[in-house]
Amino acid sequence: MQAQQQTRYSDAELTEFKAIIDNKLAEARRQLQFYLDQMSEQTNSEDGKPRGLDDGTTTMANEEINRLAGRQQQLIQHLENALLRIQNKVYGICRQTGELISADRLRIVPHTTLSIHAKQNR
Repeated sequence: MQAQQQTRYSDAELTEFKAIIDNKLAEARRQLQFYLDQMSEQTNSEDGKPRGLDDGTTTMANEEINRLAGRQQQLIQHLENALLRIQNKVYGICRQTGELISADRLRIVPHTTLSIHAKQNR
């Protein structure tokens, strides 16, 4: 069966993608925990800021950690949504065109919901 005629990925392919997503999800959760630990350390230090930093630098550092933590939370949500699509056997189908997203793209960006063509036409 050619990829163009295929309407969904096989169970074996979905299992491969699930493994990729599980690995990325574990890494994203580790990274988020790192950021949360950083925020907690800053909050629990005597004056609430790392040693040697002035107030402006401390604020910038806190905002950056908060931004990074927010991005990780968003990535985790996207990856969890991708797992739901695998479970429902609709993973890898472009939400705009209804065609299969290339396996190569899904291996690189496993939470994507758009094919390259649909992404470029946005």
